[in-house]
Amino acid sequence: MKAELVWNEGLRFIGITNSNHAVVLDSKKDVGGFESAPSPMELLAISLMGCTAMDVISILKKMREEVVDFRIFFEGKRAEEHPKVFTEIKLIYQFKGKNLKYENVEKAVKLSQEKYCSVSHMLKKAAKVEYEIKIIEEN
Repeated sequence: MKAELVWNEGLRFIGITNSNHAVVLDSKKDVGGFESAPSPMELLAISLMGCTAMDVISILKKMREEVVDFRIFFEGKRAEEHPKVFTEIKLIYQFKGKNLKYENVEKAVKLSQEKYCSVSHMLKKAAKVEYEIKIIEEN
Protein backbone atom coordinates (compact mmCIF):
# COMPACT_ATOMS: atom_id res chain seq x y z
CA MET A 1 0.00 0.00 0.00
CA LYS A 2 1.14 3.52 -0.75
CA ALA A 3 -0.31 6.91 0.13
CA GLU A 4 0.60 10.57 -0.16
CA LEU A 5 0.05 13.54 2.14
CA VAL A 6 0.00 17.08 0.77
CA TRP A 7 0.25 20.17 2.98
CA ASN A 8 -2.54 22.65 2.28
CA GLU A 9 -2.01 25.45 4.83
CA GLY A 10 -1.71 25.82 8.58
CA LEU A 11 -2.09 22.26 9.87
CA ARG A 12 -4.51 21.20 7.15
CA PHE A 13 -3.35 18.35 4.94
CA ILE A 14 -4.88 16.28 2.18
CA GLY A 15 -4.19 12.58 2.26
CA ILE A 16 -4.43 10.71 -1.04
CA THR A 17 -4.90 6.98 -0.84
CA ASN A 18 -3.55 4.29 -3.09
CA SER A 19 -7.08 3.97 -4.55
CA ASN A 20 -7.02 7.71 -5.38
CA HIS A 21 -9.44 8.92 -2.71
CA ALA A 22 -8.76 12.10 -0.77
CA VAL A 23 -9.16 12.72 2.96
CA VAL A 24 -8.67 16.10 4.61
CA LEU A 25 -7.00 16.29 8.04
CA ASP A 26 -6.78 19.31 10.31
CA SER A 27 -6.19 20.31 13.91
CA LYS A 28 -7.42 22.70 16.56
CA LYS A 29 -7.04 26.45 16.11
CA ASP A 30 -4.96 26.80 19.28
CA VAL A 31 -2.17 24.72 17.69
CA GLY A 32 -2.33 26.27 14.21
CA GLY A 33 -5.19 24.42 12.54
CA PHE A 34 -8.51 25.61 11.20
CA GLU A 35 -10.76 22.92 12.76
CA SER A 36 -12.02 22.27 9.23
CA ALA A 37 -11.61 18.49 9.20
CA PRO A 38 -11.03 15.54 11.52
CA SER A 39 -7.75 15.22 13.38
CA PRO A 40 -5.51 12.19 12.80
CA MET A 41 -6.70 10.60 16.07
CA GLU A 42 -10.34 11.15 15.12
CA LEU A 43 -9.66 9.48 11.78
CA LEU A 44 -8.02 6.58 13.61
CA ALA A 45 -11.23 6.12 15.61
CA ILE A 46 -13.27 6.25 12.39
CA SER A 47 -10.87 3.77 10.74
CA LEU A 48 -11.33 1.32 13.58
CA MET A 49 -15.11 1.59 13.45
CA GLY A 50 -15.18 1.35 9.67
CA CYS A 51 -12.96 -1.73 9.62
CA THR A 52 -14.96 -3.69 12.16
CA ALA A 53 -18.32 -2.48 10.80
CA MET A 54 -17.54 -3.79 7.32
CA ASP A 55 -16.60 -7.17 8.79
CA VAL A 56 -19.68 -7.39 10.99
CA ILE A 57 -22.21 -6.43 8.32
CA SER A 58 -20.62 -8.81 5.79
CA ILE A 59 -20.77 -11.69 8.27
CA LEU A 60 -24.35 -10.94 9.34
CA LYS A 61 -25.50 -10.79 5.70
CA LYS A 62 -24.05 -14.28 5.18
CA MET A 63 -25.99 -15.38 8.28
CA ARG A 64 -29.12 -13.88 6.73
CA GLU A 65 -29.71 -11.58 9.68
CA GLU A 66 -31.94 -8.63 8.82
CA VAL A 67 -30.18 -5.58 10.21
CA VAL A 68 -32.08 -2.37 9.42
CA ASP A 69 -29.86 0.06 11.34
CA PHE A 70 -26.32 -0.34 12.64
CA ARG A 71 -24.10 2.10 14.47
CA ILE A 72 -20.86 1.93 16.38
CA PHE A 73 -20.02 4.42 19.11
CA PHE A 74 -16.39 5.00 20.08
CA GLU A 75 -15.17 5.95 23.56
CA GLY A 76 -11.43 6.42 23.97
CA LYS A 77 -9.04 7.45 26.72
CA ARG A 78 -5.66 8.88 25.81
CA ALA A 79 -2.37 9.10 27.66
CA GLU A 80 -1.79 12.36 29.53
CA GLU A 81 1.75 12.82 28.21
CA HIS A 82 3.17 12.72 24.69
CA PRO A 83 2.80 10.61 22.71
CA LYS A 84 -0.89 10.83 23.65
CA VAL A 85 -1.82 7.41 22.37
CA PHE A 86 -5.14 5.73 23.06
CA THR A 87 -4.77 3.65 26.21
CA GLU A 88 -8.36 2.40 26.42
CA ILE A 89 -10.97 2.01 23.71
CA LYS A 90 -14.55 0.90 24.04
CA LEU A 91 -16.75 0.20 21.03
CA ILE A 92 -20.49 0.06 21.49
CA TYR A 93 -22.12 -1.87 18.65
CA GLN A 94 -25.80 -0.99 18.29
CA PHE A 95 -28.00 -3.08 16.02
CA LYS A 96 -31.62 -2.65 15.09
CA GLY A 97 -33.62 -5.30 13.29
CA LYS A 98 -36.34 -7.91 13.41
CA ASN A 99 -35.65 -11.12 15.31
CA LEU A 100 -31.89 -10.60 15.38
CA LYS A 101 -30.25 -13.57 17.07
CA TYR A 102 -27.89 -12.32 19.77
CA GLU A 103 -25.65 -15.36 19.27
CA ASN A 104 -25.12 -14.51 15.59
CA VAL A 105 -24.50 -10.84 16.30
CA GLU A 106 -22.02 -11.72 19.03
CA LYS A 107 -20.27 -14.23 16.76
CA ALA A 108 -19.94 -11.62 13.98
CA VAL A 109 -18.46 -9.05 16.37
CA LYS A 110 -16.07 -11.60 17.89
CA LEU A 111 -14.88 -12.74 14.46
CA SER A 112 -14.17 -9.15 13.52
CA GLN A 113 -12.39 -8.36 16.78
CA GLU A 114 -10.43 -11.60 17.06
CA LYS A 115 -9.71 -12.50 13.45
CA TYR A 116 -10.49 -10.04 10.67
CA CYS A 117 -10.19 -6.35 11.67
CA SER A 118 -6.58 -5.37 11.06
CA VAL A 119 -7.05 -1.90 12.56
CA SER A 120 -8.29 -3.42 15.81
CA HIS A 121 -5.37 -5.85 15.92
CA MET A 122 -2.88 -3.00 15.48
CA LEU A 123 -4.52 -0.86 18.16
CA LYS A 124 -4.62 -3.75 20.63
CA LYS A 125 -0.81 -3.60 20.69
CA ALA A 126 -1.06 -0.18 22.38
CA ALA A 127 -4.49 -0.02 24.01
CA LYS A 128 -7.05 -2.08 25.84
CA VAL A 129 -9.89 -2.59 23.35
CA GLU A 130 -13.24 -3.80 24.61
CA TYR A 131 -16.76 -3.78 23.26
CA GLU A 132 -20.42 -3.96 24.14
CA ILE A 133 -23.32 -5.15 21.99
CA LYS A 134 -26.81 -3.64 22.08
CA ILE A 135 -29.74 -4.92 20.07
CA ILE A 136 -32.90 -2.88 19.56
CA GLU A 137 -35.83 -4.98 18.39
CA GLU A 138 -37.78 -3.40 15.53
CA ASN A 139 -41.55 -3.86 15.66
